[in-house]
Amino acid sequence: MALPARAEIDPGVRTRLAARIRDVPDFPRPGVLFRDITPMLADARAFGECVDALAAPWRGACIDAVCGIESRGFIFGAALARTLGAGFVPLRKAGKLPSATLGVDFELEYAVARLEVHADALPPGARALLVDDVLATGGTLSAACALVARLGARIAGAGVVVELDSLRGRERWPGELPLDAVLHY
Repeated sequence: MALPARAEIDPGVRTRLAARIRDVPDFPRPGVLFRDITPMLADARAFGECVDALAAPWRGACIDAVCGIESRGFIFGAALARTLGAGFVPLRKAGKLPSATLGVDFELEYAVARLEVHADALPPGARALLVDDVLATGGTLSAACALVARLGARIAGAGVVVELDSLRGRERWPGELPLDAVLHY
């Protein structure tokens, strides 16, 4: 199914959203500049505009479920699922889900992690949209894609609030699938 044309985000919206993202130097370790989205979440207008911007390319795309990646992806994923009239599926860190799970191990910038989903979270063929707050090196988003595909779902694409272009995480994303970022740094 073809996606609707991406409506360009109003420059005023981009400016307001970018103004609500705080730079935190040397977090979580020296040399890292962390983009903190919590000020944006605390601003009702900015948060709403961000969710609307994430939803824009997916309206009318018949998304069955939004898969939010732990933990900040839950915030945007749940709001986006509501906006799109879709279900919400949490993709969790290891050991957090109470029923039978599927999992995938992956490398982060500075650690190894595991992502899990309930084995019955999505029916085969469901159209799933992946959502997270930040795309950095691409390991987490790539792992989420592989995990949801193992359920037999069809990946519609992914949306992130912030893409850190210099870390080239987009290169790890399957090129045939849409990947939308609201803000780029």
